[in-house]
Amino acid sequence: MRVWFDMEDSFGLNVDMKSSATIGIGEAAARFGLATHVLRHWESVGLLTPARVAGDRRRYGPGDLFRVAVILRAREAGLSLDEIREMIVTRAASERREILRRRRAELLRRIEQARAALGVVECALGCDHDDVTGCAHFQQAVLDRIGAPAPLAEARRPMTDDR
Repeated sequence: MRVWFDMEDSFGLNVDMKSSATIGIGEAAARFGLATHVLRHWESVGLLTPARVAGDRRRYGPGDLFRVAVILRAREAGLSLDEIREMIVTRAASERREILRRRRAELLRRIEQARAALGVVECALGCDHDDVTGCAHFQQAVLDRIGAPAPLAEARRPMTDDR
């Protein structure tokens, strides 16, 4: 069974570097459009382990660049740094799949929230009232949110500046 991320496999990739060449943190960060502090942070949380040379300077090889690309791809999928670290260190495919299932559930929840928000905005844009608070649909949605019986007519009047 294949590991989700195997550093040994990454060395065969063509990342525009000679197999023994390394680059400094500035060049590595620039290659991905990142600030150098991002790479330092990822190192501090255990996601990267670049080689160190004289003066404790970081050197990034092809495997390190592959790992940065993997981290960025995982971030695009919405995974947190903790989840990415779990994905990298676990050898069990079932554990990686469980992390992905949790992320999928969270993404679906967020998509549903965004759809509901879009519905509210579209309803307001489609309303003929100058003040959306005068719309019967808007008022009913507010009442439903409150969970109370319809208030007096005075409370249901549209909001105005002179109130």
